Amino acid sequence: MAGPSPALAQRPAAGRWRNAIIVNALGGLSNPNVFSKGADSAIQRGVRRRRTLDARTLADAHASGVTAVNCTLGYVAGEGDPFEVTISDIANYDQMIRAQSRDLVKILTAADIVQAKRDRRIGLIYGFQNAVMVGDDPTRIDMFADLGVRIIQLTYNPANTIGDGSMAPQNRGLTPFGREVVERLNQNRIMVDLSHSGQRTCLEAARVSKQPISINHTGCRAITDLPRNKTDQELRLVADRGGFVGIYFMPFLDLDGSAMAEDVVRHIEHAVKVCGEDHVGIGTDGPVTQIDDLESYRERLAEEVAFRKRSGIGAAGEGPNTLPFVIDLRGPTQFHRLAELLRARGHSRLQIEKILGGNFLRHARTVWGG
Repeated sequence: MAGPSPALAQRPAAGRWRNAIIVNALGGLSNPNVFSKGADSAIQRGVRRRRTLDARTLADAHASGVTAVNCTLGYVAGEGDPFEVTISDIANYDQMIRAQSRDLVKILTAADIVQAKRDRRIGLIYGFQNAVMVGDDPTRIDMFADLGVRIIQLTYNPANTIGDGSMAPQNRGLTPFGREVVERLNQNRIMVDLSHSGQRTCLEAARVSKQPISINHTGCRAITDLPRNKTDQELRLVADRGGFVGIYFMPFLDLDGSAMAEDVVRHIEHAVKVCGEDHVGIGTDGPVTQIDDLESYRERLAEEVAFRKRSGIGAAGEGPNTLPFVIDLRGPTQFHRLAELLRARGHSRLQIEKILGGNFLRHARTVWGG
């Protein structure tokens, strides 16, 4: 006799975690199955189309139980002026939230995350994955804060004027200008994110920041020795200073690039061992809606990886055959499935709810207030 469908099998799990606040510390809302053949990727264009979320994306997001997600806005790499691209993108997100306000809400404080849960809306946290749009003017950070940006990642994989990314071979750490940027971020109560950073940049930023910092999407280098993952020294310092670490659902969790759900659990457990149970969460680095046609997607992936390599923004451990997600931990059941895997490993309900979103909420209260 055939067993229950995956959807039916997930109902008890979804019910078990119905009251949990789930925060994806780096992710997004999109339908990756809606794709115009031959179109350049957003990162390659450097600009973005006017945004809207289709019915499937919204339905999947609600079904997943996600309360809030840190969405990457603005310039990361590619064409276009970084500042202009970023301002345009913020305007697009604002317009999208206004147009779909029954489902979406802009997150400005930690209290907004709690309210989003009550209202059954999905909170969007505005975040950058590169700070190059600051240019040489740290006062732009004041403007970004006024526009609702709540997280700024200092670097992407290469070096910039602020510090070295994880793929910069010199590992030079923060620049003097980078120290100015961190100070300005602190003044504006914007979360300082050290994902993608080089080791010295991360350690120095954690030490000079007057507020706790975060590493919103990473893995543990002690388990998988790749540059995108963080050393125990980095993880421990961030936690010791009151910060937050999010574990991603990415191929960098496995040296062969074929990460599975058990790898996510393994990295979470190592991070908890190093950081303590109050400082670890999730930052999947992916959407909730899954890709239906993987074979067609692999062709697009090869093009994207080739572009990233040409542009100097790729990372060791990614390639045309490494899917940028965990194959058995995707789709709208991903958070509940992870919770059940942790439960099966003996983690308590309180510990799991902290990992799902409670720890990010604690960190947000410290940095943003509310």
